[in-house]
Amino acid sequence: MTIAPKLPSRAWLIVGLLWMVGCLNYLDRVMITTMRGSLTEAIPMTDAQFGLLTSVFLWVYGLLSPFAGFLADRYNRSRVIIGSLFAWSVITWLTAHATTFNELLITRALMGISEACYIPAALALIADYHRGPTRSLATGIHMSGIMVGSAMGGLGGWIAERQGWSHAFLIFGIAGIVYTVLVAVLLRDLPAEKAPDGSTLAAVTMPNVKISEALKSLFGRTSFILALCYWGLLGLAGWAVVGWMPTYLTEHFHLSQGAGGLSATGYLQIASLLGVLVGGAWADRWCRTNERGRMYVPMIGLLIAAPSIFLASSVDWLPLAIVGLVLYGLNKAYTDSNMMPILCTVSDPRYRATGYGVLNLCSCIIGGITIYAGGVLRDAHVDVSRVFQFAAVSILVCIVLLAFIKPQATANR
Repeated sequence: MTIAPKLPSRAWLIVGLLWMVGCLNYLDRVMITTMRGSLTEAIPMTDAQFGLLTSVFLWVYGLLSPFAGFLADRYNRSRVIIGSLFAWSVITWLTAHATTFNELLITRALMGISEACYIPAALALIADYHRGPTRSLATGIHMSGIMVGSAMGGLGGWIAERQGWSHAFLIFGIAGIVYTVLVAVLLRDLPAEKAPDGSTLAAVTMPNVKISEALKSLFGRTSFILALCYWGLLGLAGWAVVGWMPTYLTEHFHLSQGAGGLSATGYLQIASLLGVLVGGAWADRWCRTNERGRMYVPMIGLLIAAPSIFLASSVDWLPLAIVGLVLYGLNKAYTDSNMMPILCTVSDPRYRATGYGVLNLCSCIIGGITIYAGGVLRDAHVDVSRVFQFAAVSILVCIVLLAFIKPQATANR
């Protein structure tokens, strides 16, 4: 057993700062899905158009993710994160002033551009600071902030019922702008001379990195291609639940908009928060004795998550549907705390942010299509539960793909 490298002094501070950024990232993007009634009353639109508001965000976000990841690999990761946070917070504030569907669509596309720069840079920065047996846990803690943000997305529907749909965008847009100041003061990249094991280390961002070389390196590895397919199919399942579960619960169980939104996001994300922490700690412990530990933990989780989401979308008793959602959220979250650590084992360390951007591209394009398809199905009077049941099948395919991913010798770099 190798000796764990010593962590830099700012390693956990970085995770803490990014926890709140991740929370705001998902809160700002998700809350629109929980206020369908209020939003469509103020700005008339079809269900397909409502689904398109999230889909266009995902498509723009996904298409730009590889380039955003490349920026984080070539330039300062911290500055990319700070710029992204400020930009999407301003756009969130501007969304509150939209008065037509086209204006809403434009702000969602702009949010996709601004938020695309965050996740690849943030996860790569955490991986830079945590090289070894704390990597999955550190990633999981950061992802727990995303889960909290997703859970708080239900506040959008609650605020919309009481004060109008635009108020939530005003409040959280201003909050993000203020928090940007604190992040700008404290967030720093890992200095090249302060590698975790005390040795001299080349800078983690490389000014001479070229995107063509990064893509050639990534797609030249079979395990990366398998990881790409795996993450894309998980995007189908994850965004189907985020985009349409609030509406499904509201209508299927005759709930109010606020109750449906909080039921779909609250229970699910609380379970997911626990899941990313358990999955991260469990995988870190397992990988000390087995290099495939970070693959085995998500595989176990997905074996439980697939039937759970099928259950949630197939029953007529709300408490049982909530149980299914909780089990799905808890166990699927194991994948979230281990995706970047898995990527670190199948890619060149110089290109890990670009690699995660490519994964995001695949996940978001498929997720956006799934959300839009849900709206089309509703307009055609087809039960949207069919989307969730198809998602359950895709999760089972993910288990098979994950089994064939082989870690390489770059895991702790």
